[in-house]
Amino acid sequence: MNVPDDPGSPMRRFAALAQYRRRAPVYDLELALFEPVRRAAIARLALRSGDVVLDLGCGTGLSMGLLQQGVGARGRIIGVEQSPEMMARARQRVQQQGWRNVTLIEGAVEGVDLPDPADAALFHFTHDILREPLALQNVAGSLRRGAGVVACGLQWAAPWAWPLNLFVLGAALHSVSSMRGLERPWSLLARHLDRLHVDSMMGGSLYIASGSMRA
Repeated sequence: MNVPDDPGSPMRRFAALAQYRRRAPVYDLELALFEPVRRAAIARLALRSGDVVLDLGCGTGLSMGLLQQGVGARGRIIGVEQSPEMMARARQRVQQQGWRNVTLIEGAVEGVDLPDPADAALFHFTHDILREPLALQNVAGSLRRGAGVVACGLQWAAPWAWPLNLFVLGAALHSVSSMRGLERPWSLLARHLDRLHVDSMMGGSLYIASGSMRA
């Protein structure tokens, strides 16, 4: 399928939903390699007991255990996921763990109503969301001034690092609906943030970007 690069294209959303429908049964295993990145990203949020945190593109809910450790029983986690198959697994995880402070919202980030004001937001391997300006505007509108924001995921490594870029290409073909922006996946998010800081991992094939929400 020839998917247009327009971030708002219905064909892109259809392609993303098809990808995650296929991946849902094995998603947790596929992401196991990247658990150190998840832990580092969530640590950067510096969550406190009682915080409200948005988990954008929450998938099967893999980040929620670590987020729970940060916000505690007094806090709240809002998970947003547009894939029904992934969301079903997230709901099952929440039920099995007995988490009563988790709200799950099924839908595209740009089109859902988010509670406000939230104290933090996590984008874990959510390239398509990060390249959708309307999604970022919706998230920005639901975060308090100074809220911590962290994004992580794939990026192109240096041009000479072709083995790493082959890895990025293979992983991206399996997980994103457009390659646009892989050189700086956080660039649109950066417009909403102060004190942006970006680190690279795994030879430059992965990134963690963090900052605080502007007024």
